[in-house]
Amino acid sequence: MKKTKIIKSQNYDYSKSLSSVIRRIEESKRKAITTVNKLLIELYWFIGETIVNLQEKGSWGDGVVEKLSQDLKMKYPEQRGFSVQNLWNMKKFYLTYRDKAILQTLSGELSWSNNVLILDKIKSIEENEFYLKMSIKERWSFRELQRQIDSAYFERFLLSQDTDKLIKIEQDKLAIPLDDIHRHLKDEYILEFLDLSETFSEKELRKAILNNLRDFFLEFGKNLSFIGEEYTLCVDGEEYKIDLLFFHRELKCLIPVELKIGEFKPEYVGKMQFYLSALDEQIKLADENPSIGLILCRSKKDSVVRLTLSKNQKAIKIATYLTKLPDKGLIQKRLERIKLPEMLLK
Repeated sequence: MKKTKIIKSQNYDYSKSLSSVIRRIEESKRKAITTVNKLLIELYWFIGETIVNLQEKGSWGDGVVEKLSQDLKMKYPEQRGFSVQNLWNMKKFYLTYRDKAILQTLSGELSWSNNVLILDKIKSIEENEFYLKMSIKERWSFRELQRQIDSAYFERFLLSQDTDKLIKIEQDKLAIPLDDIHRHLKDEYILEFLDLSETFSEKELRKAILNNLRDFFLEFGKNLSFIGEEYTLCVDGEEYKIDLLFFHRELKCLIPVELKIGEFKPEYVGKMQFYLSALDEQIKLADENPSIGLILCRSKKDSVVRLTLSKNQKAIKIATYLTKLPDKGLIQKRLERIKLPEMLLK
């Protein structure tokens, strides 16, 4: 008996040790990749600076870029990245950030392909900073970053900060600051990845979301964890089903989502209030914040939303969704018509 206990203890200790070694190896690999990427960004910065100095302080014109490309490719034939186009990217990289130390530091956290994508597609330095920070925070891949830029994520984020549209609830009744709620839950979502037809049911909408959870998390933020669909609450022997239930790791609260295929109606809020109370009483853990409700509708009238939520005791967000990529120009015109507070991204 004693020998058996010793063997079990040894096996347990070995398994534990093996797991620790594997974790350390994976951590070292991640750090190595990060270090190599930063060194590459620093190299490209130096090459960009060199090109600018040759052109501004020397007598070289644009031809120096092609000459440098040829010489570098001859010296390092096995190394990619020294094409003429990429050297122009390095010059643009240096010129964009040379007077902005913070952005230069942020750029070192991203892959070169993501940096080039931002440089190519973004025109304003404010928007540039936004996508740098969000790419780092959300760990966007190249494809994910491209999708967010194409869906006007920056403009939609700013529109969601419009103070006239914020939930009117007294702050002392909330455990989570209003700014945090509106920073994480937008006013409008783009669900073009669902590939829905012109007409669809709430069930089809829900199933499409479940079949595309990866892209759904990209649009809603990677802090969401999926708990269940048609999540059942039992109250006095009766069952009530929430369309989708998530947990938000940063806000540390449950987020029930109700899906609607039409325009927002005031009665939706009463149902959501009931769900929030039941979740907080039955499901919420002691160290978690009170639940926040999200009602997703095809459309809404701002005055109806404002009046419906004016005396609301629970944190509820009414948002709309589009099933196709928006016209970025129209979104920018909407931005011009409103006065926005300072950006809330931290």
